[in-house]
Amino acid sequence: MDKITFYPEGEKQEAVDFYVLEETMIGGVTYILVTDVEDGDGEALILKDLSQDGDGEALYTIVEDDGELTAVADVFRSMMGDIDLE
Repeated sequence: MDKITFYPEGEKQEAVDFYVLEETMIGGVTYILVTDVEDGDGEALILKDLSQDGDGEALYTIVEDDGELTAVADVFRSMMGDIDLE
């Protein structure tokens, strides 16, 4: 499982490690499903890639729109049949 480190915006924000469970592209937009633990049950987030071509680093944001979140979660559920996304 790949581990990635995120550096939240803000001066006092600490780096956060996530483990990538799955990645998909929908309508030309890349989404990743990440968790905060390598093994076992942990908190999961769906992140949306907002990077533009030529950006030196990827820019991700948490998917918060209910409609978008439901649609992307359904795709990840179908990709990973044994996972329970709530």
